[in-house]
Amino acid sequence: MAETGQLDFGSFVTARQLALPGEGKDSGLGYAYASDKSTRRVFETVKPIEVAVRAAVRLFEAYGRSQLLGSAVKVGPRQFPRVHHLATTCATELGISPPTVYIVNSPVMNAATFGTNEESVIMIHSALVDHFSDQELLSVIGHECGHIHNNHVIYLTALHYLRMMAGALISYALGPAEMALMSWLRRAEITCDRAGLLCCKDLDASTRALTKLALGSSKLYDQLNLEAFVEQYEEMKEGIGRYAEVRASHPFLPKRVIALRYFAESELYKRHVALPSAGGLTMEQVDAKVFEVIKIF
Repeated sequence: MAETGQLDFGSFVTARQLALPGEGKDSGLGYAYASDKSTRRVFETVKPIEVAVRAAVRLFEAYGRSQLLGSAVKVGPRQFPRVHHLATTCATELGISPPTVYIVNSPVMNAATFGTNEESVIMIHSALVDHFSDQELLSVIGHECGHIHNNHVIYLTALHYLRMMAGALISYALGPAEMALMSWLRRAEITCDRAGLLCCKDLDASTRALTKLALGSSKLYDQLNLEAFVEQYEEMKEGIGRYAEVRASHPFLPKRVIALRYFAESELYKRHVALPSAGGLTMEQVDAKVFEVIKIF
């Protein structure tokens, strides 16, 4: 486990092998996207990733926590109890310890999770609270809790600091780690979109949350035609511009909506929300359909 200022990577790997995704309330059901899990197993043998993880833990312990306490507002029972309740609800649903949540002053609708093995934190941009309903926030916070539940946090932290070091000499040495982490993160986002849906139990709310990220205008939300938005996927998948996604940390939003719809057809999700209709897709079937959607090449 991590010690002050450094990470015992071997112990970290061993602990994570004993705590693979699918724990907590959905023990044995395995909602995580298979490609996310397999990629992280590869990371355990990649030296640049180990170096990036060690550096990220040191930086977070030295600067990250203090920076948040000094520039953001920590959520708790006495501070923004609405948001605190939503975070606690998500943590309970996934079977994890309640995360530490901060509200960050930003007009950009976004949220992020990073930290160490011992302390994971979720940052929620203030714009999300202004634009999202409680159900939509449940989906977003559930997504971030999914990163914690699926042991993503240490890698997210490494990627966060690699980006901060862009342009520095060390970024050249760690470039391969950054590209590997970016490729993995697109897969991890699929896992965590599923976690968000498991938390809010409302496909419409989860897909609305995703499309609001694309719009950013409260005047247009009610006018959005979701089916027309999803059809943008058909237009994008043939053009050369689709290769721009290689540099992206998230799959393009229409892809995420389609992938989430496939997960909502799974027997796992239907059982989780106690839908009356019997049956559904296996997770292997869901992942096969999702792979065809999110692949770039």
